[in-house]
Amino acid sequence: IPPVRLWCSVNMPPTTPYAGKFSPSPYNNNDNLHKYHQPMEASYGDMCYHDNSLVSGSLEALIQHLVPTVDYYPDRSYVFTFLLSSRLFLNPYELMSRVCHLCVEQHRSGDLLLDKIRIRDVAPKIVQLLTEWTETFPYDFRDERMMRCLKEMSHHLARGDEYSWRAMQQMTQRLIRRLAALGQYEEAIATLNASAAERPAALKTKQHNGQRSDVLSISDDAFILAQQLTHIELDRLSFIGPEEFIQAFGVKDPLDNHKSFFRKRKTTNLEAYVAWFNRLSYLVATEICMPVKKKHRARALEFFIDVARECFNIGNFNSLMAIITGMNMSPVSRLKKTWSKVNTDKFDILEHQMDPSSNFSNYRTALRGATQRSITAHSNQEKIVIPFFSLLIKDIYFLNEGCASRLSNGHVNFEKLWDLAKQVSEFLVWRQVTCPFERDRKILQYLVTTPVFTEDELHLASYESEGPENHMEKDSRRSLRSSLLHREHR
Repeated sequence: IPPVRLWCSVNMPPTTPYAGKFSPSPYNNNDNLHKYHQPMEASYGDMCYHDNSLVSGSLEALIQHLVPTVDYYPDRSYVFTFLLSSRLFLNPYELMSRVCHLCVEQHRSGDLLLDKIRIRDVAPKIVQLLTEWTETFPYDFRDERMMRCLKEMSHHLARGDEYSWRAMQQMTQRLIRRLAALGQYEEAIATLNASAAERPAALKTKQHNGQRSDVLSISDDAFILAQQLTHIELDRLSFIGPEEFIQAFGVKDPLDNHKSFFRKRKTTNLEAYVAWFNRLSYLVATEICMPVKKKHRARALEFFIDVARECFNIGNFNSLMAIITGMNMSPVSRLKKTWSKVNTDKFDILEHQMDPSSNFSNYRTALRGATQRSITAHSNQEKIVIPFFSLLIKDIYFLNEGCASRLSNGHVNFEKLWDLAKQVSEFLVWRQVTCPFERDRKILQYLVTTPVFTEDELHLASYESEGPENHMEKDSRRSLRSSLLHREHR
């Protein structure tokens, strides 16, 4: 394993994300994208269509619809949609077991020679289905049972078609490399978190002594810092599996009497990305509250306003919102004397763009503009779209919660599954962009490892910068000093 990079960039083998195989978002055009041929067998339950688009079906029928035959292969938009959201009803291993069983049984005739011919004819389509599964949802295969199913299917295909067997071997090797990269990434995140947790005894004291660097001593170029933030964002986005959005909100299927797959939610990388947003907000607030002199605090404010503007221009809305959040934290917003030294016109414009009113309508307009720019891009820089991630999660959450997964007749509500896939597939397009900017090791290391204030420490630093203005703030400062002193002596 190569050395861990401190900003958590891990070289990953190339993959072929689902969304990249289609127009920029496979569900943004019209209902024709939902059309596909029905399988030959119609005995596995029933499925309902409207204008040739699937709207509902029994779980058994939908599973059968996923299984290729000699004359049939499911539409790739269906493959992605069902593999993504089937986990609302059964865990991936159960689906894998049933798919593999159907693949084997529907070609079993009792005649060994005929069976071999049938396997040879359908093998390339089985390989294609499993390739789409392993490339788009590789984290499902961290389950040893999933890997065992792959191995058993490989042995089964080897009896009929050597070419498909070799393709299975190559697919498995790609999957193993991908999972190894994931393990390396998770180790790197743990290393970073441990490094950032090694806090100096008194950050404020170190600043007095000039022993602690600040962000401006590392880089005073707002565009360069915005570029490095974009590196971190895209690095971490690339490790979020599309299934994590569903697993974050998955609930026990009301028709399932077994233990829920979501008792242990598999959302590690999604949670790590949300934690990065919070860290960046606290880093911004720390850098502003840290300086002893008012002019230095004002300079830090102006610098982060410029960084936020550059993030907006790049299309990095997540870092933009994290910076705005940090600057709006009460320890920062109360620094009236500091703010009075800053021209806030640019900040007001940025706040307007990210205004939460009307369900973030201004931001959504800007996001659509960035998405359109990405579609017609002539360079990787123009392709960058990094959404305000917490809002993306919220949108998917309300889509999931606001619509039943099962209809009154027990059918799976596939219209809901199409909508979930539409949201997540757009994320896959954004996730696959390669960051075009040059890396700056020193800046990256600073951004992800330098210690930041806790909320209490921020408030105390703010009071030390600009004293309490009323009795409530005086009481708060007294309580914070006592509490922090108590912690130091423990």
